[in-house]
Amino acid sequence: VQLQASGGGLVQAGGSLRLSCAASGRTFSMNGMGWFRQAPGKEREFVATISWSAGSTYYADSVKGRFTISRDNAKNTVYLQMSSLKPEDTGVYYCAAARSRWATARDKDYDNWGQGTQVTVSS
Repeated sequence: VQLQASGGGLVQAGGSLRLSCAASGRTFSMNGMGWFRQAPGKEREFVATISWSAGSTYYADSVKGRFTISRDNAKNTVYLQMSSLKPEDTGVYYCAAARSRWATARDKDYDNWGQGTQVTVSS
């Protein structure tokens, strides 16, 4: 069972990126999914989460209004559209699958993590 995050890169402040998280090995269509990030020298932090049906989404205050999480269960893929990027958005972004169907911001609720993709926002 693997989660593969992709789409990271170097972008100027104000720019946009779309991250993808593709699952292989089994379907995650019945799991809540989340994105977290870790900046150099900092703890991993919650970014966004989505329930299994996409009926519920939650965001960290720092990204609300700029990031959008979505999913395509037919493709077993979760996305994070990031706009109006800021230098403080720089970090390694991880996708994760929750144990339950529901959207959750608590990292202890997740038991399957991808390898991360680097996002660097230059000023």
